Amino acid sequence: MKNKTVDIITLGCSKNLVDSERIAAQFGALGYKIRNDAQTTDGEIVIVNTCGFIESAKQESINIILQLAQRRKENKIGKLFVMGCLSERYLKELEREIPEVDKFFGKFNYTEILKEIGGEYRADLKNERTLSTPKHYAYVKISEGCNRTCSYCAIPIITGRHRSRPMEDIENEVNALVKNGVKEFQLIAQDLSYYGLDFYKTNKLAELVRRLSDIKGVEWIRLHYAYPAAFPFDILQVMRERENVCKYLDIALQHISDKMLKFMRRNITKSETYDLLHRIRQEVPNIHLRTTLLLGHPQETENDVLELIDFVKDMRFERLGAFAFSNEEGTFAYKNYKDNIAEEEKNRRVELIMNVQQSVSEEINKSKIGKIFKTIIDRSQDNYFVGRTEFDSPEVDNEVLIPAENQKINIGDFYNVKIFDAAEFDLFGKIV
Repeated sequence: MKNKTVDIITLGCSKNLVDSERIAAQFGALGYKIRNDAQTTDGEIVIVNTCGFIESAKQESINIILQLAQRRKENKIGKLFVMGCLSERYLKELEREIPEVDKFFGKFNYTEILKEIGGEYRADLKNERTLSTPKHYAYVKISEGCNRTCSYCAIPIITGRHRSRPMEDIENEVNALVKNGVKEFQLIAQDLSYYGLDFYKTNKLAELVRRLSDIKGVEWIRLHYAYPAAFPFDILQVMRERENVCKYLDIALQHISDKMLKFMRRNITKSETYDLLHRIRQEVPNIHLRTTLLLGHPQETENDVLELIDFVKDMRFERLGAFAFSNEEGTFAYKNYKDNIAEEEKNRRVELIMNVQQSVSEEINKSKIGKIFKTIIDRSQDNYFVGRTEFDSPEVDNEVLIPAENQKINIGDFYNVKIFDAAEFDLFGKIV
């Protein structure tokens, strides 16, 4: 095993990634070399940051822990620590079932890992992070937890009630990241729409974004995970008026059938959803909307699915993902509904929606041929440089492929790119 090396394996969402980067900075200050998702995990310390959102994510986390537990038994790695959502939710069960793990930590006490190796958490480094993303972009978590009561969601069980971070704290973090070369910021939260209501007693999302956009060196700000009910409409003016606030919004809608919205406890109706989306598009011309839809929730019928398909065709979301209902312990759905739709049928419904979205996405992409977009370059791959426009978030959205052709292109820089071809989920362009 490699001494003074920490392998950090992060599973699940970008909020977990931020936690991993924070603990990595603490280890870095102690002189450790940090590796993320190493191909060969053989560090003196291995940390698995788990996801516990839905069944497939939980199973992935457990499989990786078991693989590493075996390596721990064979002395191929040193200490093995597990943190994050899965161990927050199932701490006692995991301790009992996988004793090879040196210690399990929850989602919020992971800094205590440092004590296990004889170190000490440094409060002066609380805004420091060792990025596992390319150095030109970073995720910034503006709150923890969620106050919503959606029927299917286990997140509030894991993370507790919504807790906004003070604006000054977020500004300090962004300033530190800018000094380290970060240009693009994905603001993330379980519920952006609630930001500030707990801490400031009024919604502060628009003010926060305005203040961050004033920081010199912040080229792009992108917003992830807004909630449709009680949406903070003042953010739209900021998005419209500030050039460095991307015309992009990730707003999870889950369904459109009034019946299903009620069963899901979404606190919004079909009519209100349509009004919301029309207003967003009207107030921010050319905005690109990303949404998520949930298929196979108890009580969903074929007619509900057809209504959802019509909605997807009608609204023509630029970005869309769909997932199948997972019956999570402790949720309202688990306690009150019968999970009576077969997994195969749930997945068929997901596929139906994604097939419709594929056609929508291809049409939207082809409409961009001949247009020029400001594009940030993420990496080189095969014979292409790969970048993104302001309408594309890392990992989940479209990419712009630029033929290399011996061009001098710098990773992390912005270029004007003219689109000459398009596919369902990719654009092809040349620098102009």
